[in-house]
Amino acid sequence: MSNPRRIPVMEVFGPTVQGEGMVIGRKTMFVRTAGCDYQCAWCDSAFTWDGTGKDEIRLLSAGEVIQELERIGGSSFDHVTLSGGNPALLPQLGELIVGLHERGIKAALETQGSRWQPWFTDIDDLTLSPKPPSSGMTTDWAVLDDIVERLLNQGSDFCLKVVVFDETDLAYGKSVHKRYADVPFYLQAGNGNLTESEPHLMLPYLVERYEWLIELAMADDELRGVHVLPQLHTWVWGNKKGV
Repeated sequence: MSNPRRIPVMEVFGPTVQGEGMVIGRKTMFVRTAGCDYQCAWCDSAFTWDGTGKDEIRLLSAGEVIQELERIGGSSFDHVTLSGGNPALLPQLGELIVGLHERGIKAALETQGSRWQPWFTDIDDLTLSPKPPSSGMTTDWAVLDDIVERLLNQGSDFCLKVVVFDETDLAYGKSVHKRYADVPFYLQAGNGNLTESEPHLMLPYLVERYEWLIELAMADDELRGVHVLPQLHTWVWGNKKGV
């Protein structure tokens, strides 16, 4: 039987720029964990949950993850992003976050808000990203309400982000923004072209999608306080892994 305190790690990479959410452009290392409770139709990291990446999973202790980060990134970073899959499935990540903080390293997380973990309040940059209708997933509003309420009550620094592929997704995003009006809110243009391997061929498509979302958001009186973002890393590297 595997040690339940070990972390199922698929990738450790960086330093690179954070491409999404509240700290877009931030220099960061990434730790990508395996496993997800969702199966989004347009997931750009389906290898973390669909079985195709099972041979890449390593079960590492928190200390071993930190050693790997330092081996790859040296002393060139002070920020680590926990990615997936859905890292919120892993209670043992609390040990990793403590270890990072002991070294003066901040931690970021993006999760869909389907599962609470006590270590959420230790995350320095937390993004809740509930999935819109185009994902094929259904939001459990009671769970998300509970997570948001806990974070607000404890004064945590967090935001909400919705990825938008079409106008139905945008309407969903507006409902999220209205429901949690006191939480910083981000819209991000979705990448619906996951098979193109050449970044220079991706960029015109990504720019068009970003312009489309900007035009809709700027004209909407219900989105006065919104941040509108591209998926920055895809502008530079397209769909390449490990960047």
